[in-house]
Amino acid sequence: MKLKNQVFSLDDLDLKILHIIQENSKQTYSEVGRQLGVAHSTVYDRIRKLEKSGVIKKWTVELDLETLGLNHITALMTVYTDPKESENVAKKLSDAKEVLEVSLSLSEELLILVKVLANDQDELHSFIAKKVAPLQGVLRIRTSIITKKIKEERFLITT
Repeated sequence: MKLKNQVFSLDDLDLKILHIIQENSKQTYSEVGRQLGVAHSTVYDRIRKLEKSGVIKKWTVELDLETLGLNHITALMTVYTDPKESENVAKKLSDAKEVLEVSLSLSEELLILVKVLANDQDELHSFIAKKVAPLQGVLRIRTSIITKKIKEERFLITT
């Protein structure tokens, strides 16, 4: 792994390690090393460098809310703002516990795209009415409730 123009350049071994741990992060360093034909200490050192450099941001668990029996609704919101306030609105939305993702998009106008998780429609309505609409600079809000997920994945390194 080398730093080049403030971007980390990963070698083939780094990419293979990332691919393997993205598929199953519970594997031991020895198991990963065995798959790649390298020592567990090499895997350990590489992973530590990837963590220290910020390539690996955190280790986490992905839960299936339906399997847990936790009723919820997911909504996608498009928040139209005064362009001067977009960054502030996005930062304030990022702090809300209901918000899973916040992104800025520039098409014909600057938009804030927000993915929200709520227990039910009343909670979603309350969130929009009490925490989103009153923010300075918010002009309009369009909300779409997700009724069926066809695919939901995260970026995976391929080797």
